[in-house]
Formats: sequence, C-alpha cells, structure tokens
Amino acid sequence: MKNGIAPPHGGRLINLVADESRVAGLKEQALNLEEIVLSGRQLCDFDMLATGVFSPLSRFMTRTDYEAVVAQMRLASGELFPLPVCLDVSNERARTLAPGQAVALRDQEGLLLAVMHITDVWQPDREHEARTVYGTTDCAHPGVHHLLRCCGEYYVGGTMEVVQLPIYLDSRQLRKSPAEVRELYRKLSWHRVIGFHTRQPVHRLQFEMTIRAMRTARANLLCLPSVGTIDPDDVDHYTRVRCYKRVAERYPPDSFLLNLVPMAMRMAGPREALLHLIVARNFGCSGFIIGPDHASPPHPDNGVAFYEKDRACRLLETHAGELGMEVIVFNEIVYLPFEDEFVPVDQVADGTQYVSMPGSLIRRRMRAGKTVPDWATFPEVLEELERACPPPARQGFTVFFTGLSGAGKSTIARILYSRFLEIGTRPVTLLDGDIVRHNLSSELTFSKEHRDINVKRIGFVASEITKNRGVAICAPIAPYAATRADVRRVIEAYGGFFEVHVATPIEECEKRDRKGMYAKARAGKIKGFTGVDDPYQAPVCPDLKIDTTDMTPDEAAQAILLFLGEKGYI
Repeated sequence: MKNGIAPPHGGRLINLVADESRVAGLKEQALNLEEIVLSGRQLCDFDMLATGVFSPLSRFMTRTDYEAVVAQMRLASGELFPLPVCLDVSNERARTLAPGQAVALRDQEGLLLAVMHITDVWQPDREHEARTVYGTTDCAHPGVHHLLRCCGEYYVGGTMEVVQLPIYLDSRQLRKSPAEVRELYRKLSWHRVIGFHTRQPVHRLQFEMTIRAMRTARANLLCLPSVGTIDPDDVDHYTRVRCYKRVAERYPPDSFLLNLVPMAMRMAGPREALLHLIVARNFGCSGFIIGPDHASPPHPDNGVAFYEKDRACRLLETHAGELGMEVIVFNEIVYLPFEDEFVPVDQVADGTQYVSMPGSLIRRRMRAGKTVPDWATFPEVLEELERACPPPARQGFTVFFTGLSGAGKSTIARILYSRFLEIGTRPVTLLDGDIVRHNLSSELTFSKEHRDINVKRIGFVASEITKNRGVAICAPIAPYAATRADVRRVIEAYGGFFEVHVATPIEECEKRDRKGMYAKARAGKIKGFTGVDDPYQAPVCPDLKIDTTDMTPDEAAQAILLFLGEKGYI
C-alpha cells in the first residue's frame, strides 16, 4: 500500500489501492470469500475512503472509532472526524460475519472492489446515533430517515485492500483524486486555494459569494459539488455539471477548477460542514467558504431549518486552526433591486429594500411553471435547468390513490386512465392493485412486509414513468403512512405527485364488498385485513380527499382533472 502521500497543500493522504503485485492474489482469495454487495450510498463512502478524500479515516469504522466519533467527533486516535462512516448490513448477513474474517466487497454488478479484513461486527444504538449526530430522531430529517429506516441493523468495521475503484461512466475528466488535484495545483503554480462545497447549481447569489471570497482570501477557487447520493429534491448531477461548466466561463481566467466528489450527503448540519472542511483540506485547499444553513435541511412540515444559522460557522471556526485552514464566513447574500447590486444581508442599511431567492426556491418556481427573475440566476443556467425542470404542462406526474378496499379507487382510476388517453398529450400507465399483483408482485403474500414491498415497487415503476414525462395512475390500498411518504419522496424528484385519499367510510365499503372479504375478515377466516384487524393510516394532508358515498366515479374523476388543471399539469 502507498500511505502518507504529502503534496505541498493539505495534510497526509491515505491511499488504500493495493499494489499491482498484490491485486492478483486478492482476486484469487476473493473467489472463496463471503461477499458484501455495496449499496449506492456505501459505494460513495468506499470511494471516499479508498482515494483519501476522508483522510485521516482509512476504513469503514470499527466500534472504537464509531463510538469516539459519535461522542466526541474524533477517531479513537484523537484525530478530528465528525461523522460516522460505517458499513451497515442486515441481521441475516451479520450472522455470517465475525472478527478476523475476510470478505469480498463488490458493487451491484459483481465487480470486486476490495477485500475487507473484519475487526468488529456490532449492533449500534441507532436512535442514540441520531440524537447525538443529527440532534433529532425525527424521520422528516433525510439523514435520520436513512439511518433509522434504511440502514441495516449491524455495522461491520475493518481494514480494506482495494482492488478496483468504482467505475463512473460520466464526467471522468472531472473526477480527480485529492492527490491528482494537488498535483494540478503544482502545475498551475497555485499557492492559495479556497474550497466551495455545493449540491446545488451556482446561481447569482452563490457566484457573488464565491467571487467575494476569492478577493478576500486572494485565492483561486476549487468547486467541489457532491454527485453521490443527494436529497431527492436536489437537481440531478448531470444537469448541475452542465450548469457548472457554463458558469465557469464567468470566473476570471485560470482561477477556477471544478472537481466532482462522490459524497453521500447526510445533511447533518454543523457536523457535515466540518466534514466538508476536512474534505477541502484533503483536496489541498488553504481555505473554505461557508454560508448560512450549510447542510441544514428544512423541515418538510414548516420549512424551518433543523439547525441554527450560525452553528456550522461557529463549529468550523473552532476547529479551523487545528486543521490549518482559513474559514471564510458569509452571511446570506441578497439583491438590492433599486441599487442593482448584491450585498451580504448584514450590510444592508436600515429601511433598504432587498430580495433573496435560494436555489431551492428557484427550482420550486420552475417546477410550478413560475418565472424566475433575471437577477436570481444566469440565463445559461436557466436554460439548462429548464431542460431538466420543465413547467407542469410538460412534466410527468403520478396520481396515487389510497383508501380502503371497496372505497372506489380502481373504478375512479380506470375512468381517469380513459380521460388521459382521450386528452392524448402524454403516455399513460395504470398501476392498479390487481394488475400489479399479477404482473409485478405475484410471489408476494399479504403480510405487512410484503404489502410494503408491493407499494414500493409500484412507487419505483411510477417514478420511472414520471421521470420520462408520462402519467402513472396508481391504485393500491397503501395503508401505511411511512411507505406512502417514501413513495412521494422518490417520485417528486422527477415530477408531480398527487395523493388522492378515497375516504369512503368502512361501513359503505363493506356494503359494496362483492367478494365477501370484510365478512371473512370479521369472522376470523382472513388475518391482517386492512380496516379490520390491520390498521389503515389515513393521510393527514392528502392533495385531494374524495368520499364516494354521495359522489359517482365520474364526478370523482372530474374533480381530480379540475384539480390537476388548477396546478397547470393539464
């Protein structure tokens, strides 16, 4: 192994890629080893570890490192590191693993990435991790949602001998390792570089912030966009890369570098900001730009950020000296319409009118078909975003029915399907419960776990239809709120999602029960029947609520069409 690379900028880099003489032996050894197939998120972490982006961390964390990081933001060695980077596995997989064992790490296509030598296998207290690392156990926080609902029950820690780095098929020239970027500084004779981490396109406000930071630090700029797993509401990285390339032309000549980072975003606020500072140091930066609400997601119910505005700035300033970095703090940049200039909000004189439009609001306006003012972004960025975020009339969307058996979902869905075919502006797919059970989920039972799997499969298919500008009409029972929220989150990344609660009372549903399913359930002949001995969690705030007790299916379908028309989708 090659450890301890020390170019002129930044600290010591760790490189886990095995020498060629060792690779052949590792490949042969891996043929007889247990395998762990890495998820997309784990693949991002693996890449960051293997290439030194996460230096001084050199492995998926062992238990001692994990516990020290959760409690103190330091590895067991005492070195600063703010977030757990763990290899999570299922309970079933954990039973096949033990300390001292070697396992093969592979990607989802079976490519051997590394041989891992296991040091620890343990079951963490994930709620404690959520409270300590994220400051909340609220699954509305995307990082907490992943930790508590998506992660495996056990963590596996140990050293790795890397055989092959992950293969990327896009923007390969923009995916340099920290060592390669540092070497590029040497060739360019760059001595002062500030890092800018982002998961959004660079709009006018962000551009002004980076230009001011470059002047303040008398430095060049390294833009480090995250292109690993990101929040579903973020712009896809292909679109963002096109935006970055076009904005690059607005910076002074030979002062701007773009390098993509396959980082899995945790959205952990102050702790994540500190990790970004460490990453920038590893890429050879002498300084780092931080603005308000860094890696702080808004709560979906009230829009309030999970973290105080200045918490991340304070944490970085506390540790910047230890890392040998300069932290360049900027308050929110705002636009003064009468003066036609951009200034930090804390420099706005009393009584002066100003406006602001963050990138998330720009995207929401575009998705809603609203105009974006000229001062908010550059025309070339708007041009790229319009291709990815068309107005509602050109977006795909999903109409997702939920309700008890017998409520009228399937009948309304079939009528709506016919209406959309008559309109003829988009391809339309009907994903009714019985159709899906026959063609997509025939092997599933009606257990809670399998019903969740069935709804998630429907959600995946609907997301692909929506992504490709089509219309998906889904009509499962979908009794569980958390599963419906997961489906919404996936689909809204690509287009519209409209939850229609067919709220027909259970008494009316039982009257319509031609197959006698309710009667059988109440007699105990069927177990786990929704509404009888298994709960139906009614939507709290559906996009549309319909009771078919006193409404015909045609009237219900018309109400949905009118609603979609009001939203601009038809």
